[in-house]
Amino acid sequence: MKFGTKAIHAGVHPDPTTGAIMTPIYQTSTYVQRSPGDHKGYEYSRTHNPTRTQLQDALAALDNGQHGLAFASGMAATDCVIKLLQPGDEVISTNDLYGGSYRIFTKVYEPLGIKFHFVPMHDMEAVRAKVNERTKLIWVETPTNPLLNVIDIAAASAVAKEAGALLVVDNTFSTPYLQTPLALGADIVVYSLTKYMAGHSDTVMGALVYNDDQLHERLSFYQNACGGTPGPQDCFLVLRGLKTLHIRMQRHCENGRKIAEYLKAHPKVEKVYWPGFQDHPNHAVAARQMNDFGGMISFVLEGDRKEDAIAVLEKFQLFSLAESLGGVESLSGHPATMTHASIPAEARKAAGLSDSLIRLSVGIEDVEDLIEDLKQAIG
Repeated sequence: MKFGTKAIHAGVHPDPTTGAIMTPIYQTSTYVQRSPGDHKGYEYSRTHNPTRTQLQDALAALDNGQHGLAFASGMAATDCVIKLLQPGDEVISTNDLYGGSYRIFTKVYEPLGIKFHFVPMHDMEAVRAKVNERTKLIWVETPTNPLLNVIDIAAASAVAKEAGALLVVDNTFSTPYLQTPLALGADIVVYSLTKYMAGHSDTVMGALVYNDDQLHERLSFYQNACGGTPGPQDCFLVLRGLKTLHIRMQRHCENGRKIAEYLKAHPKVEKVYWPGFQDHPNHAVAARQMNDFGGMISFVLEGDRKEDAIAVLEKFQLFSLAESLGGVESLSGHPATMTHASIPAEARKAAGLSDSLIRLSVGIEDVEDLIEDLKQAIG
């Protein structure tokens, strides 16, 4: 089954009671049992809910995985993965990653005895240099947020397997439309469903997808025991979003390419970060493991001055200045003061994240209008 058909049909089925073609919102907290322990597969909605079950099945199908788990946010999904670790364990992560991931790693789990190494993962030798007998997990984000570095998932998988560690890939920027990390050797795929998967900036959710049955036993236990589960209304919204994921992502990619090319040719733009360019440091890896290059773009203006970047962000009319990404509408952001403010300035600088960097989430509007907005804002 091809991706577009799978996005609409896989993992979901008509309601067995009414025949409703759309998955109903099972707005219930509990379920009647015929006798103690004798029920229809549902006891309590923190543990299972029919709307969530269909979403989880659909998510697994899109990534060609066996199991999917949905969470109340991407950070709740991340938290569930780190609960697999014990004090003394070590994690290797990219030094260019979402600020919320950095925050939970360093502020929540590092004080509990888990050690995190942040390295430039586009250089796999930097990863190998940090591997030791305590390495239990390698955390990949590709393309990275916000510098759009590309990490070789298959190469990272080889390193993880040599170390006996789990490989986790945050696939939020790409979605399974652009790359399927499980097929490249990942053990767990993480999503902020809030972004492209839901696609309409109207819900906050996260997910994990994986194959291993033993992992499923542990992760589903933590999902239920710790309670970071989504409500059925949010599950319904993401299910609705998945049905147009393929056509939205196609337009995001088409618009992203034209915007990236426009910015690269602009005399007032010093540097553009987008993996589709031939001169991107890991373009060959991106071309090999991705089906296209996405709608996320970052750029720095000539002179690399923060005040110039702020002025442009304040002038945008269509690129709304807001947190998040991946919606149908175009968004702009200033990572140093928004999404990545929780990362210390010296760490941002070491990773190459300038205080003048502007991040764009290119939407699915008519691209000519988006270019006009860039033209009037940059000058």
